[in-house]
Amino acid sequence: MTTYPMTRLRRTRATAWSRAMHREVLVTPADLIWPLFVTEGEGVEDPILSLPGVSRWSVDGIVARAREAVALGIPCLALFPNTQPDRRSEDGKEALNPDNLMCRAIKAIKQACGDDIGVLTDVALDPYTSHGQDGLIDDEGYVLNDQTVEMLVGQSLNQAAAGADIIAPSDMMDGRIGAIREALEGAGHINVQIMSYAAKYASAFYGPFRDAVGSRGLLKGNKKTYQMDPANAEEALREVEMDLAEGADSVMVKPGLPYLDIACRVKQTFGVPVFAYQVSGEYAMIEAAVAAGAADRDAMVLETLVAFKRAGCSGVLTYHAAHAARLMGA
Repeated sequence: MTTYPMTRLRRTRATAWSRAMHREVLVTPADLIWPLFVTEGEGVEDPILSLPGVSRWSVDGIVARAREAVALGIPCLALFPNTQPDRRSEDGKEALNPDNLMCRAIKAIKQACGDDIGVLTDVALDPYTSHGQDGLIDDEGYVLNDQTVEMLVGQSLNQAAAGADIIAPSDMMDGRIGAIREALEGAGHINVQIMSYAAKYASAFYGPFRDAVGSRGLLKGNKKTYQMDPANAEEALREVEMDLAEGADSVMVKPGLPYLDIACRVKQTFGVPVFAYQVSGEYAMIEAAVAAGAADRDAMVLETLVAFKRAGCSGVLTYHAAHAARLMGA
């Protein structure tokens, strides 16, 4: 490379058209997955106080959001249910109910939009358990791996039968991807994808999400015996390798921005589709900065999305999806 002044790196930054022409990363609405929270009732929009600008929607509202996403060019929705307290139990059996909130929302979206949009469904028991853990527990509160996997298989088949396009196990049990893949194949759901939460960390950034699905006040203990230690990177690669070998079509890193190094290493190591979840705490921090007059929402939203793409992510789950898509179309 030549040196200054023969080479001036600022030359290509001097005008907007030149900056656009030399831009290395481009984010479009097709890179976004929009997480949505489903609740009971009809005509319900229930704002989530710890997630300003985000609401729980009844099924009819979720369908309206699906149509909005199609119009904005967002290819996929991620659904999370706010299960009523009287339907929660120690064993989370509501997850297997073919008429549960999640299944009704899947069917309604597919009836309204067909294949114009994908539906990604969360597979874990925390929205259904009375103790708030992602799986079945023993007398000491320890989450049981193999017994939980059996429940997750049933939950996955239930969602696939309702019309889910992507099963996304977020539970972090060992061996669940292989068990779910085998069950899906056996039931004829050969084109249902699995996006594994392969590197999901025991993070401090999940608080508002637990408010949204109604599990924060229920959670007994913590999730450190199955979610990953935030200090570990090599372990994340082992998790991803195992899930890919068991049949995952894509993998997820969660949370997002604090773990961009993990997303980058996964992409460079395996060369597979990697998604990141810009989680509730990340969203809430941006909104808090905006509310304090310390930041410009539009600029922060777009810059963070570019960071995910620059790290190698194929797409991002973000609560700012609709807002970002409008900005991109402006």
